[in-house]
Amino acid sequence: MTRSPARYWIGRILFYLMVLLILIYTIFPFYWAIVSSIKPNSELFSTPVSYWPNNPTLQHYQEVFRNADFMIALLNSVIVAFSVTALSLIVGALAAYALGRLRFTGRPVVLYTILAMTMFPQIAVLGGLFQMINTFGLYNRLSGLILTYLIFTLPFTVWVLTNFFKAMPRDLEEAAYVDGATPAQTFYKVLLPLAMPGLVTTGLLAFIAAWNEFLFALSFTQTPDQRTVPVAIFAFQPQTTGGFEIPWGPMMAATVVVTVPLIILTLIFQRRILAGLTAGAVKG
Repeated sequence: MTRSPARYWIGRILFYLMVLLILIYTIFPFYWAIVSSIKPNSELFSTPVSYWPNNPTLQHYQEVFRNADFMIALLNSVIVAFSVTALSLIVGALAAYALGRLRFTGRPVVLYTILAMTMFPQIAVLGGLFQMINTFGLYNRLSGLILTYLIFTLPFTVWVLTNFFKAMPRDLEEAAYVDGATPAQTFYKVLLPLAMPGLVTTGLLAFIAAWNEFLFALSFTQTPDQRTVPVAIFAFQPQTTGGFEIPWGPMMAATVVVTVPLIILTLIFQRRILAGLTAGAVKG
């Protein structure tokens, strides 16, 4: 039974309306942050609400880039995020190769233990991590943040990459061994390039998680020279407000500054991210 033209067009209209609502829901917060970042202070709380500033200004961005604490926090976030991503990929790829290609007693237990680690909320392990950080003398150090961030980036990386290595045909390894390759050469010359979609996906997601993390950064840092950008934005106090007014304009400008790089990275690697997520879902 074929549908009538009226029902077909009603269905199409409802579909596009739903897509439009989802786009507005996801894009509007970032749009509002951009608009608020270029509004002068006099227009931020004006009524009725204006969705575009009458007198756009870059004053808030100038204030952000003149803030020494924020610039230090930006550098700290770059160091922490890149370090966490690199360690997650290096350790995660080696662990995933072992779990996906080798057979040993207790392998399923290890896999499900890794999966279980991704289910714990951050607040549940905060106390134990705080004690560990103090014991190792890593409190208020970037190395302490890097170590704690691996708690939630490494299990996800291992789990996803294990599916990639597990799905690769063993003929590839056997052919490499016949040609005289060692197990290490087979890993980084044959199998690792084939897992590139998974590496890009997990690496970018690990970078975003480390870049945006707030709870551990707030709990394990104390001085401005060791803060990352989420904490720096939370503690933002421009010189013009004297600390008695919430600086919404500069905070929105800082939010845009730290969000734009993530959007650019996602757009650049969107094909590989999609390939990685799809392959991981199918092959798992």
